[in-house]
Amino acid sequence: MAAEGLRPLAGIRVLELAGLAPAPFAGLVLADYGADVVRVDRQGTSFNVDTLTRGKRSLAVSLKSPQGISLLRTLLAPPSSTEDWRADILIDPFRPGVLERLGLDPKDLLEKNPRLIVARLTGFRREGPYAKMAGHDINYLALSGVLPMLGRKGDKPYFPANLLADFAGGGMMAVLGILAALIERTKSGKGQIVEIDMVTGTRYASIFPLTMARPSLGLPMWSEPRGENILDGGAPWYDVYECKDGQYMSLGPIENHFYAEFLDILIKNVPPSLLPSPHPTASTQLDRSTWPSLVSFFTAGFRTKTRDEWSRIFLGTDACCVPVLNRQEVDSEGRGPDEPDRQLGEEEAEDGGGLPTPTPRLSRTPARAGEAEEAFLEPGRDTVEILQAAGLGAKVEKLVKAGAVGAGESRSKL
Repeated sequence: MAAEGLRPLAGIRVLELAGLAPAPFAGLVLADYGADVVRVDRQGTSFNVDTLTRGKRSLAVSLKSPQGISLLRTLLAPPSSTEDWRADILIDPFRPGVLERLGLDPKDLLEKNPRLIVARLTGFRREGPYAKMAGHDINYLALSGVLPMLGRKGDKPYFPANLLADFAGGGMMAVLGILAALIERTKSGKGQIVEIDMVTGTRYASIFPLTMARPSLGLPMWSEPRGENILDGGAPWYDVYECKDGQYMSLGPIENHFYAEFLDILIKNVPPSLLPSPHPTASTQLDRSTWPSLVSFFTAGFRTKTRDEWSRIFLGTDACCVPVLNRQEVDSEGRGPDEPDRQLGEEEAEDGGGLPTPTPRLSRTPARAGEAEEAFLEPGRDTVEILQAAGLGAKVEKLVKAGAVGAGESRSKL
């Protein structure tokens, strides 16, 4: 059983090959929960713009150098001593075939170290016509079948930044797979390869709308074309409305009794002249013929007050109506202006609000956001420290001189 106060992944060692958003996010989550995450940056890179590096250390390695590849194999092999730093997990962010060409075939690595877990993140599925093509979140989302479901009626499909495929379907699915493999290893003593592709991952994360939209189920939640359903902006009572000051309120009273409460509060707080005829009632919530007039009424109604005025009116009710906060208004714990214990300094607010802290929150062994000395992790900053911990301290100077590794500012420790 973990000691009180220890983070749940303390003692787990991760080698994260530097890549784009999904893999660094997976590494960040593991680091937040206590894993020792070493990011393998490319030797010769003096700067990186990845901001998902908190709590990590950097080892700069030349992937073109036989000595560099040999070093990685050593770090992925079983330790010769219980004190030597060796990886439990390898995070592979590369396209299919890259690890194999580098001489780091996961099957070979597992043969030498049966306890190793290799998490392989790809955009497209490893097999198929897209396997070796470049792509980004929008492309994986497009192939998932989910993108055509997102957006307004009469408009083109809308993609929610790169949140759905990169982070939900990619990075978070990688964390889930890694944790499942770690738990299984406690029973079998064996590691395994964890395959994550962002097309399949996006579909898994979207199982609710993909299931609700099946005609055979006959459910009203997502049975209509894009932008005409309850949860995609089709329903007037599940939407965002602009207020008098140009800010917004979010509205979502799906359940009829919540909708009744919302209507009661709204009607009491807008001029009677705005009320449509017949007056809206909770009994006609699902009557689509009333939806156009409701959109007009809600639009005009919310514009009669500022966002903060509406926020105060709806605070403490079951109307499912809360303000749309800008990121500059939210602290690191996700607390907005109306919440107690909010901690957000003026300088931090001006810089974009608080940086998100880890969640879920564990009561006995909570996660903790790692310290970040700088916004960006210097490639090779921790090379000497890591190699010394791996029992390779005597080889550091030779590896640096051969160009197999880069030591960054840490070379001063040689």
